[in-house]
Amino acid sequence: MSHFFNIMIKNITMELVLPRFKLVSAVLTAWMIVILGAPPAKAVCAAPAPVCAAKAGVFAIQSFHPTASATRIGPDLLVTNRHVVANQATVRVVGPNGAHLNATVVPSSYPGDLIVLRVPDLPPGPILAPIQTPTATTTLRAIGYDVGRQAIRIYAPGQIIAIPPTDAPLARVHHDAPSQPGNSGGALVNAEGHLLAIVAAGGEGRHDGIPATEIERLKSLSGPAHRYAHDQITLAYRQCMAATDAAGRGRRPLSQEQLAFLDERCRASKNRQLLDLAAQVFGRRGHFDKSIALFTAALDQDPNTLNTRLSLVVTLHLARRYADEIPHLKILINTLPADVQVLRFAIQAGTWGGAPDLADRGMALLKQHHPKLVPLAERFRNTPPPPPQGR
Repeated sequence: MSHFFNIMIKNITMELVLPRFKLVSAVLTAWMIVILGAPPAKAVCAAPAPVCAAKAGVFAIQSFHPTASATRIGPDLLVTNRHVVANQATVRVVGPNGAHLNATVVPSSYPGDLIVLRVPDLPPGPILAPIQTPTATTTLRAIGYDVGRQAIRIYAPGQIIAIPPTDAPLARVHHDAPSQPGNSGGALVNAEGHLLAIVAAGGEGRHDGIPATEIERLKSLSGPAHRYAHDQITLAYRQCMAATDAAGRGRRPLSQEQLAFLDERCRASKNRQLLDLAAQVFGRRGHFDKSIALFTAALDQDPNTLNTRLSLVVTLHLARRYADEIPHLKILINTLPADVQVLRFAIQAGTWGGAPDLADRGMALLKQHHPKLVPLAERFRNTPPPPPQGR
């Protein structure tokens, strides 16, 4: 077997490709909780003036996840991610002067990763107005709580790279603007300070947010009448996250009962991030068919998510289903033409999966972006070993 293949297998791990989602672990050290209560640090704002003004509409919060963010959408209303709150009934909000304010979670049957918080004592301040998501390439910035700086922070600008397709109601805005754990529930704004999306998840320089236009749908599906559906959804969130955390601490195959519970609970959440994380656990435990099915469900919900598609390719490769990788790699090689992992998969799966055109394109891009790897890849292409048999 060629050295190129050995390198490939050595580098294929579920952790390598999957994003470091902003689903911050519920078990964080006590010092994080302490610093969240600290007053925001004073700093000169280098962003455009409307963006600097919008910063006052984003707050640090504590709930199921002890470090997260929320965005102001009304005099006494904030919006954040449902995964930040899970099934908690109350949230702690850090006000502009560092004071701790109590917020209540408004029950909602909204199926996406958003929830409304009511904060009766919220002092006056800017309300961020949602606008229609513009076309791709629009410049935007994330605003959210920075654990290291102990303050709300405006991050460096980036661009929208994909907007939700019209036939995918839970799809997200995808962008490359920097953000980090603790930003979940924060704002994604344009240069005029208008709210484009709510920060949700991301990793490896590829991030996403819930379109701000969904806030009106969220409001219409919120209130006491939605309590039963709310309780069912939030329970699924809590159980999925707990089961994923527990299952992620081992490597042995799961029992049938564990498989069924994790699969059903995470699917019931309808949250693409949770589907991804559960699929990651299944792949790590060797349940490739389950992993592939969950990644596929996540892609059906949000076809533009590159991290999910790349993770699916990893799992298909580990399962030695090379031909099934081809359609996904043809998308990835167009969107990530310099990604060495994508190019290695394209060369290998293209060779073994019956798509020599894909392998040739992978070789050409490897020569352009990673010339030092070309000799190994050429040896593989010139005398490819037989593909390992399926599992």
